[in-house]
Amino acid sequence: GGVLSKVVSRVLTRQSTKKSNYDPGPPPDGGVKAWTAVFCAHLVITNTWGIINSFGVFQPYYTTTLDRPPADISWIGSIQIFLLFFIGAFTGRATDAGYFRHIFALGTLLQLVGIFTTSVATTYYQVLLSQGICMGLGMGCLFCPCISTVSTYFDKHRSLALAVAACGSATGGLVFPVMVRELLPKVGFGWAMRAVGLVQLVTLGIGCVFLKPRIKPRKTGPLVELSAFLEGEYALYAAGAFSCFLGLYFAFYYVASFSRDIIGLSFTESLNLLLVMNGVGVIGRLVPNTIADRVGPITVFVPVAGLCGMCMLCWMAVKDTAGLYVWSCFYGMVAGGIQSLFPAGLSSLNTDVRKAGVRMGMIFTVVSFATLAGPPISGVIITASGGEYYGAQGFAGGCLIVGMGLMMGSRVVKARKVRAAEGVEGWFVK
Repeated sequence: GGVLSKVVSRVLTRQSTKKSNYDPGPPPDGGVKAWTAVFCAHLVITNTWGIINSFGVFQPYYTTTLDRPPADISWIGSIQIFLLFFIGAFTGRATDAGYFRHIFALGTLLQLVGIFTTSVATTYYQVLLSQGICMGLGMGCLFCPCISTVSTYFDKHRSLALAVAACGSATGGLVFPVMVRELLPKVGFGWAMRAVGLVQLVTLGIGCVFLKPRIKPRKTGPLVELSAFLEGEYALYAAGAFSCFLGLYFAFYYVASFSRDIIGLSFTESLNLLLVMNGVGVIGRLVPNTIADRVGPITVFVPVAGLCGMCMLCWMAVKDTAGLYVWSCFYGMVAGGIQSLFPAGLSSLNTDVRKAGVRMGMIFTVVSFATLAGPPISGVIITASGGEYYGAQGFAGGCLIVGMGLMMGSRVVKARKVRAAEGVEGWFVK
């Protein structure tokens, strides 16, 4: 009898364990594991978006040393962002299927190979392959799995948690430009890039060890879930994000070039503007997302996108150094708001945590084409305008305004569904 009872007890224990694995319960919304995941995500974003937001350091340097027009150089950065988003659908589904650690390790390897091969690159195509394609693939393996994993640890405080993680782009946007600016004249381009690679090795290594998924793998299911685009709020959100990201990164890529070509600043002084934009982005990431936890991330996304569009159009009126610094402060804040609210808003449209990876990944893939095309289009407009920036500024600002309108449509559709389902009134429905 004692043996039988032990066997039954073990069977019941295994069954209950399986059930608990399938149903992990509500997100902890805090605690050591949850905030450790946020810290690791912060480090990941430091090495992905932090590098991307630092591309303004390389844009004028490559234009001079590689003797290529601005539009050609901007393809390097655009391909990075494109691949980061584009392979999100694949890495997101792989994360849902339980391959998070494998994808993360592959992304870390690609990032390191890319940065160290960039350090020895001497031609445009070598830089394009190493910094653009290889690092871009690494970023794609890291970003979507990281964000979808962190989102499963939080519910009520999800926007704030994702904002803290997103502040990694400001961390990287401050650390890496300063490193390159200080090391470039002292030890040369090669060793400056190797120093950046060493920082990436240490910080991504921490993420490899401590960032772990909370949800049991979902082995079955399609790579993409196209039926999600039949949901009005999801489709409008995808279109709005596409439009916003088509214009968003123009300033990060070209503010240093603008300050040199139009205002007449030196290379070192022009990089200070990039540091200002990335530094104040911390405020733009934390404040809107703190509000978003109360009223909903898409509700906050709408006015932030509108302010970003108006700020971009106001760039046309900047004529001196003081004005450019003031403008950089404002744009850095609102652009930081868009960057951090984007994954938070997308996460709010997902009701099944087991599908977080695939549903995020699909919109990441949509947005990838906007980030690929946006900066080069702006570069072509500048070249066609004889070096003037007005046309490119108007294009980027218009894209952001259109994105605001589409996001507002997504918010309205979602609010109607919530009101119909729960009988809740008002615009501020989370």
